Amino acid sequence: MTTSYTNEQQAYFEPASVPGQSNPACAAPPEDETIRRAQRGETDAFEHIYKLHSRRVYALCLRMAGNPAEAEDLTQEAFLTVLRKIKTFRGDSAFSTWLHRIAVNLVLMRLRKRPLQETASEKNREQNANGSESNAEIGGPDLRLAGSIDRVNLERAIQRLTPCHRLVFVLHDVQGYKHKEIAKILSWSIGNSKAQLHRSRRKLRELLQEDLDPAYVTPPRRETRTESFGSTWLHESYE
Repeated sequence: MTTSYTNEQQAYFEPASVPGQSNPACAAPPEDETIRRAQRGETDAFEHIYKLHSRRVYALCLRMAGNPAEAEDLTQEAFLTVLRKIKTFRGDSAFSTWLHRIAVNLVLMRLRKRPLQETASEKNREQNANGSESNAEIGGPDLRLAGSIDRVNLERAIQRLTPCHRLVFVLHDVQGYKHKEIAKILSWSIGNSKAQLHRSRRKLRELLQEDLDPAYVTPPRRETRTESFGSTWLHESYE
């Protein structure tokens, strides 16, 4: 994915490592063969799947939860779910898409269980774009996020995004998923994925501006209905 971030920001975006991560350069059998072996209950095949995908899953959980211990717990829970459900994987989508859908659902359920005051605070921060910016920008590279942005401020701003905006931002701008893949992971339309990314980037710019300029006042937005973390997100069918 072509990005407009500086080298410093790219260093921040590098997924955190997971203890025991093996060298990915080692020779390995094709993934579809490994998946079939794991579906037959072969332990070494599942271990290979874990080593292959755990780093990205952990990085996603860390960016969403903002807590290394909780991210490790969510990563383990995601792979335990994969272990229980891998026989249900039919190959209708990429295995990584199927796996990330499991991880996303677990993260969202965990966020829903957080204290009421935190959830209310996140809801109060969510505001939709009023459509005043060019439609050509939606879903495309965001040049205005380029530049010398302090990494601490950037991390803080990402954590202040609503779960919806943080999730699509992490999937697209951090982990490099295309909108088609994000739509499959989140059971969204491609258009909604692009729109939510546009809103998350806009909100992120506003949060960064607030950090850089205490006198900055966030422009008022026209409120419209948005997609929420409804039951359609938290389904048990991962195909």
